[in-house]
Amino acid sequence: MNEPAEPQPKRPNIFRRLFDWVLSWADTPYGVPALFVLAFTESSFFPIPPDVLLMALGLAAPTRAWRFALWCTVGSVAGGAFGYYLGWAAWSAVEPWLFAHVPGFSHEKFEKVMGFYREWGVEFVFVAAFTPFPYKIFTIGAGVAKLNLPMFLGASVVGRAARFFLVALFIRYLGDAAKGFIDRYFNIITLVGTAVLIGGFAALKLL
Repeated sequence: MNEPAEPQPKRPNIFRRLFDWVLSWADTPYGVPALFVLAFTESSFFPIPPDVLLMALGLAAPTRAWRFALWCTVGSVAGGAFGYYLGWAAWSAVEPWLFAHVPGFSHEKFEKVMGFYREWGVEFVFVAAFTPFPYKIFTIGAGVAKLNLPMFLGASVVGRAARFFLVALFIRYLGDAAKGFIDRYFNIITLVGTAVLIGGFAALKLL
């Protein structure tokens, strides 16, 4: 009588493998360059946000958390500029590949982003840069919409810096407890802050 085959362990999905690969850089001498590259690519096509590596590096060396946040901000804004270029100069060439291969990049979401830009303009760049929304859709959408580039970059700097330095702040002053706090509450904090900001924008438009 044949014995039943033992169930094979499930292989982690592609996102879990990417997530683990990103975290593995924290234990190497190349953690900071990897953080810069991750922040750059996430702003245009890579699916894993740089926050995960920023947290890992910051928890390993809390006194350097501000420096890590700075590198993360610079990389992300540079990547946002590249995403803007893709939308502004190469949209017809990259559009099929983005919709086919980049997770979270769908026609429905992109149309919503373009609607936001039509209604709010560059003001919404800060919202996209600060919140957990897929920033890459907004950077490329800004290029397609041909938003004012200096204003786009300025809003990106403010939004990305606010997000990453907030992570560094939690790490610096909460220590190991920061990870659990960020996992549970960080997205809620950014969304509430954004809701207040949008309310302010709406009030200004009514004045």
